[in-house]
Amino acid sequence: MQEKLENYIEELSLFDDIMDKYEYIIDLGKRAPSLRENEKIDEYKIQGCQSSVWIIKELREGKLYFKTDSDTVIVRGLARILGDIFAAHLPQEILNFDTKELEKLGLQEIISPVRLNGFTSMINKIYQYAKDENRG
Repeated sequence: MQEKLENYIEELSLFDDIMDKYEYIIDLGKRAPSLRENEKIDEYKIQGCQSSVWIIKELREGKLYFKTDSDTVIVRGLARILGDIFAAHLPQEILNFDTKELEKLGLQEIISPVRLNGFTSMINKIYQYAKDENRG
């Protein structure tokens, strides 16, 4: 997770201008695959987000993977970043990861406080999935 996080930090650091960083996240959102309509259900919908956003977990060989989507490209990009960072890890590895590390992305400078709250809600959903799988 740390390595993927560092890659995103490095990518974002290539841009001096906040709007360029914003555009980078939007571009990630535009390139992210969409969920099928029958996957956009309340069970996967993130509460506390200004936009509609869904995160679906998949468990393969004991590791979690995430499919994400949103009705706005910026949020789709943010969800893609999180899904990528946490993908292919054991639930306990996710639970052991210090979410304060994500602050190094510098999103508080790029997105609104409301979107930042939504980002936190997405993180919480991923952690809830990890807790559920860790118990199972």
